[in-house]
Amino acid sequence: MTDHLRAHDAALARLQALHPKLIDLSLDRMVRLCAALGDPQKRLPPVIHVAGTNGKGSTVAYLRAMAEAAGLRVHVFTSPHLVRFAERIRLAGTLITDEHLAQVLERVETANAGLPITFFEITTAAAFQAFSEVPADLCLVEVGLGGILDATNVVLPAVSVIAPIDIDHREFLGDTLAAIAQEKAGIIKPNTPVVSARQQEEAERVVEREADLFEAPLTLMGRDFDAWNERGRLLVQMQDRLLDLPAPALPGEHQFANAGLAVAALLTLNDSRVDEAAMARGIAAATWPARFQRLTAGPLAERARADGADLWLDGGHNPHAGQAVARALGDLAARDGRPVALISGLLANKDATGFFAPFAPLKAKVFSVTFEGHAAASAAQTAAAAELAGLRAHACDSVEAALDKALALEPTPHVLICGSLYLAGEVLAMSPETWPV
Repeated sequence: MTDHLRAHDAALARLQALHPKLIDLSLDRMVRLCAALGDPQKRLPPVIHVAGTNGKGSTVAYLRAMAEAAGLRVHVFTSPHLVRFAERIRLAGTLITDEHLAQVLERVETANAGLPITFFEITTAAAFQAFSEVPADLCLVEVGLGGILDATNVVLPAVSVIAPIDIDHREFLGDTLAAIAQEKAGIIKPNTPVVSARQQEEAERVVEREADLFEAPLTLMGRDFDAWNERGRLLVQMQDRLLDLPAPALPGEHQFANAGLAVAALLTLNDSRVDEAAMARGIAAATWPARFQRLTAGPLAERARADGADLWLDGGHNPHAGQAVARALGDLAARDGRPVALISGLLANKDATGFFAPFAPLKAKVFSVTFEGHAAASAAQTAAAAELAGLRAHACDSVEAALDKALALEPTPHVLICGSLYLAGEVLAMSPETWPV
């Protein structure tokens, strides 16, 4: 991955060595470290805590855009990053500087005193420490994995939000939708409002049960509110009002639901500064890289443009995400009848055939690749999974080679690079023009 050395790189490398496992779900280490830091998670502005399988990041992007359109200063913690670690921590509207990050990491490392801790836990603690020291009006925190034992679940939220739940990360969260929903619903806190996206019936039952157990007022999409696309506008029907808002800035029909979820969460927060006009401005201006992102800069975009093709990038990596992205890509193809081509790479532990299945009706041609990281599937493995889903697939040595093959199709196709946020990060890292800011 193209990148340059920064002041905090050595600290991050040391932190990765403090615990042998990349993921080890537990709150004990996080509680200990936060206590050593003086519990910064208790000194934050009002927190909106967001869990779910798909749409978490997009929901956070809409929340941030709407709040900032109202003039609020907003802290944001998201993961993973695409190109630079600093993308994970946004302080009052601006990505944390390398120097500030290095200084905070040093203090958190000292407080940890060399004890076992995962990389995600210690960097989450660093984010909370930085947030606690910079004034802001709102703090948006995205769950890393699951919910109940996720490192972020030490926060005391003003509103808990649950995006759509689906099967993913089975090795950590369980094999059934109900088991995974139980993990996600673990962010629900006693007497704290929770807003949920429309869920599959099995997951919905779990969310409702947990909300009842904790006496947490639940606002559920499809039951207590709804959001839909009407003539290119986002309509959000609450129990007491109907909001008529612009179409979401992020492409894809699924973004109407994500934006509607964010609107309901902000209405539940009940900050009078975020009025309907600010919501409208934010919905229309939100950005979130690698979520059906149109690539218009960088070497790959220039190559595609020279051949008259449009190039898109998405980091969705499970069957539910595949369905959403296939619908968005299908909408493009339906407008002009042009074919679609996928440049795809996935992690080896993902349901790759399930991811590819929604693209079968589009007769998408797949050009598979691999990417850096020991957990990445080989190009041949990804091609085999696509073939099982009924697609024609060809393994390629690189993204550049895959793009050349895709552009050789006639007529010129719509091209989507997809399958993993890690692949998306490598693509965005190719040029500083496409680094997230």
